Amino acid sequence: MTSINLADRAVDLGEWARTVPDADDQFARAVREWLDENLVGEFADLTGRGGPGSEHEFFDQRLAWDRHLARAGWTCLGWPVRYGGRGATLEQRIIFHQEYARANAPARVNHLGEELLGPTLIEYGTEEQKQRFLPGIVDVTELWAQGYSEPGAGSDLAGVSTTAALDDAGERWILNGQKVWTSLAHVAQWCFVIARTEKGSSRHHGLSFLLVPIEQPGVTVRPIQQLTGTSEFNEVFFDDAVTDADLIVGEPGDGWTVAMGLLQFERGVSTLGQQVGFEREWRNLAEIARGNGAVHNPEIASRLTRAWIGLTVMRANAQRTLAGDIVSGTAAASVSKLLWANWHRDLGELAMAIVGAPSLVGPTHTAEGAANDITDPDRVELDEWQRLFLFTRADTIYGGSNEVQRNIIAERVLGLPREARQ
Repeated sequence: MTSINLADRAVDLGEWARTVPDADDQFARAVREWLDENLVGEFADLTGRGGPGSEHEFFDQRLAWDRHLARAGWTCLGWPVRYGGRGATLEQRIIFHQEYARANAPARVNHLGEELLGPTLIEYGTEEQKQRFLPGIVDVTELWAQGYSEPGAGSDLAGVSTTAALDDAGERWILNGQKVWTSLAHVAQWCFVIARTEKGSSRHHGLSFLLVPIEQPGVTVRPIQQLTGTSEFNEVFFDDAVTDADLIVGEPGDGWTVAMGLLQFERGVSTLGQQVGFEREWRNLAEIARGNGAVHNPEIASRLTRAWIGLTVMRANAQRTLAGDIVSGTAAASVSKLLWANWHRDLGELAMAIVGAPSLVGPTHTAEGAANDITDPDRVELDEWQRLFLFTRADTIYGGSNEVQRNIIAERVLGLPREARQ
């Protein structure tokens, strides 16, 4: 794969927006036209592919699509020009995500690198780290996984027990421990890991943020089969795994600060594009309700109406947060997570009620004529609404459970006492 010359991408869209009339409208048209012209040919079958519960679909083709986007300059839009980005304004980044969602373009394979690690390195990393890792994210030649959750520390990030210690020569970190629910680790080359580097430390003290290569003898990745029959999540075991001493982001023991900074990026402008996808799901579901008569059921009609109101509230909250009209930070991110996670879970339940009895029955045979088997991910066949229902059961857990988000709001916004710990 030929790498991209980052200088070729040095187009400062922020400056362009200040000098060209109606720049945002022109930008939207440019995105829309490019997607129309390029979601064809070898990429035509990718529309709508790879979403929640379908991450296994057409992975190699979606990787090729991401690299196609990169060659055209449509990755890492908001990054500074000097790091391969395009200096796009906040409004243009929102426009891109919205147009991408409206085009029903395939789910991206590089979200963790582009939206999470890249901005974190730009904010907290050394210049050497930026030069080493950012180009591979821009051109989608290196994929990343997130090593946060552990069996004993899921949403409670401060409770991690994975350890890392420098070797006697001070040249390498040696890691031992286990991570779990690690998205896409089975296809990634690197993992950013929160590990305890100060012996005897507890909670958020003594943690460090390390960049660890996955493809080494000391790292074992084991897929976890989900309700949908697919395996986006993984267990990752570190058994004397190593990484270079300089691949620590921030100072030793400052990992909590870096990790919290990354979580702010996780709930950024891409959430508005996510909501366009939510709106599409709602409209498709409403159409089914009209077609099968379910909409004439007063309860179904009421739930559809409440879902639309909830979607409107989500959009308004996201726009106010991004515009700085309300207090930003961890608490604002927690409010956003609570809104969309519960809304999406409820939509999955509503889908089952609208579809009715057929929602309980899967196809009896696969293309090969074998019986449908939920224990075999290569033979599971779920329709769109079954997949939505099953996957959204996890929406209120991953990325920080409802309980943790409510504790953050209670303690950091309302000033309530900390929850008692056993």
